[in-house]
Order: sequence, then structure tokens, then C-alpha cells
Amino acid sequence: MEPRITLKSVVQVADTVFVTIGFTDGDGDIGLSDSDVQPPYDTSSVYYHNLFYDPEELVNGVWTAVDLPYYYRVKVITPSGQNKALDGELKTAFARSFFPLPPLVAGDTVRFRIRLVDRALHTSNELTTEPIVLN
Repeated sequence: MEPRITLKSVVQVADTVFVTIGFTDGDGDIGLSDSDVQPPYDTSSVYYHNLFYDPEELVNGVWTAVDLPYYYRVKVITPSGQNKALDGELKTAFARSFFPLPPLVAGDTVRFRIRLVDRALHTSNELTTEPIVLN
């Protein structure tokens, strides 16, 4: 069963943007352990990471992919017991210093395309944040 993600919030505090997504997964197989490094989770595989933030910048009215994606390994989140369904939130912080070079400046507009992959390699729906005008 594919995980499902929703956008909970995008909050900017000083030079940091906090993105919170909600997730549900009926199979309860979200996350990777430190020992998950054999195929298909090895470092040369797209599945080494399981949470993907692909930034885009608004350039002359056109959303343009920024070639510096933010990919993460969410740790294993598997409930105990018979009901393996998961429902939770993941919060990610992006400090201005993390944005691509040359550094984005106050007034630049960015957004993120986000997706989550479970251990069975099911990919969630993709969502896109609203535009974020950097402070």
C-alpha cells in the first residue's frame, strides 16, 4: 500500500523555513534503519533515501528546478502490535545557508515538491508547497 502525504504547514522564522508533512501508511513500513544499506537501499540507489524534497525557484515567472535536491533517510517508524497502520508527521527545517549557491536572497521565491517512499518501495503521492518568499 502506498503511503499518503499531506502538507500540514510551511512556517518561516528568521532565515529558516520549517515544512511539516502528515503521512499515513496502511502497511506500517515507513523508514530505514542504519543497517539498510544493501540493494535496493545501497548508496548508489535512488532508494538510499526515502524522503525527497526537490526545490524549485521562481525565475521570470517560471518554476525552475534547482539542481540541489534535499534527500533524507527517515528512521524506521513501525508500530508494535497487530495493527501496523501509521499516521504521523515529519518536520524538516531548511536554513537559508542550506539553499543552493549562489545564495538565494531576500525576496526570492521557492517551493518544494515532496514525496515519501516506504520500505516496499511504494512511492507516495507528490505534493508541492505553496510559494515561499524568503525573508
